[in-house]
Amino acid sequence: MSNATPAAPRPYVVGTAGHVDHGKSTLVKALTGIDPDRLAEEQVREMTIDLGFAWLTLPSGRSVSVIDVPGHERFIKNMLAGVGGIDAAMLVVAADEGPMPQTIEHLAILDLLQVKLGVAVLTKADTVDDEWLDLVAEETRERLAATSLAGAPLVPVSATTGRGLDTLRATLDQVLAAAPATADLGRPRLPVDRVFSVAGFGTIVTGTLLGGELTLGQELRVYPGDRQARIRGLQSHKTKVRRAEAGSRVAVNLGGLTTDQISRGDVLASPNSLTSSPRLDVRLRLLPASPVTLSQNDEVDLFIGAAELPVRLTLLDREALEPGSDALVQLRLREPIAVRKGDRFIVRRPSPSETIGGGDVIDAAPPKHRRFRDDIVTALETLEQGSPAEIVLHALTITPRELRSLHDGRLGGLGNGQVDAALQELIAAGDVVLLGATTVAVPTPTTFMVASVSWRHLVDALREALHRFHTTQPLRPGLPREELKRRLHIAAPRLFDEVLATAQREGIIAGDPRLVRLAEFQIELDPARRAAADRYVAALRAQPYAPPAPAEFGLDADTLGALVDLGEVVRVGEGVVYAPEAFAAIRRDVDALLDQHGSLTLAGFRDHFASSRKYAQATLEYLDHLRVTRRVGDARVRFAGVGANRETEA
Repeated sequence: MSNATPAAPRPYVVGTAGHVDHGKSTLVKALTGIDPDRLAEEQVREMTIDLGFAWLTLPSGRSVSVIDVPGHERFIKNMLAGVGGIDAAMLVVAADEGPMPQTIEHLAILDLLQVKLGVAVLTKADTVDDEWLDLVAEETRERLAATSLAGAPLVPVSATTGRGLDTLRATLDQVLAAAPATADLGRPRLPVDRVFSVAGFGTIVTGTLLGGELTLGQELRVYPGDRQARIRGLQSHKTKVRRAEAGSRVAVNLGGLTTDQISRGDVLASPNSLTSSPRLDVRLRLLPASPVTLSQNDEVDLFIGAAELPVRLTLLDREALEPGSDALVQLRLREPIAVRKGDRFIVRRPSPSETIGGGDVIDAAPPKHRRFRDDIVTALETLEQGSPAEIVLHALTITPRELRSLHDGRLGGLGNGQVDAALQELIAAGDVVLLGATTVAVPTPTTFMVASVSWRHLVDALREALHRFHTTQPLRPGLPREELKRRLHIAAPRLFDEVLATAQREGIIAGDPRLVRLAEFQIELDPARRAAADRYVAALRAQPYAPPAPAEFGLDADTLGALVDLGEVVRVGEGVVYAPEAFAAIRRDVDALLDQHGSLTLAGFRDHFASSRKYAQATLEYLDHLRVTRRVGDARVRFAGVGANRETEA
């Protein structure tokens, strides 16, 4: 039998919902012993205005944070800031009134956010008789039936007498037992729903930790933007902790930030783990009871995480979005936002303010789309519904990417393990090509990868660019690398290098650090040029140290350049050309002269080879260029370390 200590249950978050004055805050206080109304105005008015917080431990030992949201329609945006990260809901309905307008709107919001676990709580049960209580219970069940909370248990309670509170605690325990594990990509993400300052401590923010963990001293980034912060302190349920895990309600004391540098709706996360974008691709669903039909370029208010901001709509697959239907939509924001695929959101019309729909994020950082493009619609449907392998392949079809850019939840919300497993499957099937000079089976974080179909398209473009060049410039040995990079529209230098390395590995291209050519390409002179070239090379061999100039044989610059590239001649300067064997002999004699005398003057070179001053100067400067010699005053000496260069070919 194992003596291992069982793992502690993960933390849970439960949010209230319901109409104003239906007793949400009173219920939370009775259930937890904590008054969630933290503002003096709330306590005077006996009405929740902003988010309130409390906590309790259930009979099973589960630790539960409770977010108490305002019920009044004027404070619905505050309610929306609090329900984004909850595991379950308590839909509060006063037994003496039954479901009311904000009950219905809050329930619609929970349905749009796909909150599937919850309890319907009939408060003030001591104020009505059993017959009336049964009627309210039946109406509440009917309201739940068409939502994500269909079949949720219903518990009558009285905060005044204590009736039903133990039953409610036990019911919450049973409901939370069915809660799925927190979707954790291994990186912390905390949407900020409250910001304040405490004397002697500085800036404090609160939120529900959606993934990873937070620890003392940890460096974080505030998204959107690039503001940096460090964790100076952590509290959960007013208790100091050294670490907070996914699913926790947590207060974070931040160093390096003032309260005017962070606000509700911002996100705290690890550096480089999120991408801020002014656009989101989403599946948007309008409520059947929506009073409006949405059209192209309409403006609505977006609520996502704890953020609220206006957006305009680009309807990608239709002219209008009718109540009760859904569509693929690109949301255009005035300012960037940092979210992840799968995050759920609510939209409300600005005036009169009313919840009209919601949906899911498909792509958190998309390019700008044109409407009614079948390829865009198909790609979004793949990203929305596809398997991890399909999502990874789609990303690598668009552009080559490094492995590290697919990790950390930046690819469709997939975890690193899902990405790695998908890549293993795709590589084995030959659907993905790993770029680089050497063949590897397992990518490293900086390995570039691309879908095989996209690689074939890239190879076709590479071949076409080089073929065009060879056709128009048949006497040039290759296309300059920078020009080829421009023609292929590859901006990233390292990616371009990896593309060429892979193409060279596959025998598609050849070349040197400056020039690139098709592997099968060879310079070929036409008959007239070939005849002139042969006469010139023969003359060079006949006069090895006083060779004639190319112009004497009618050789143009292209033909001479081709002879140099073919290795048939060695050009050391303007109009100064040698046969290869003659230049090799010059190299050997210069080495011998340096061994004998230690230095060599221009006059000494001229006299030794019986050449002109022009030839001597050009040849010595070329030897300097090859690092065979170096000039000291009026003489040449051996270049330091030149022994390694004695056999270097020109």
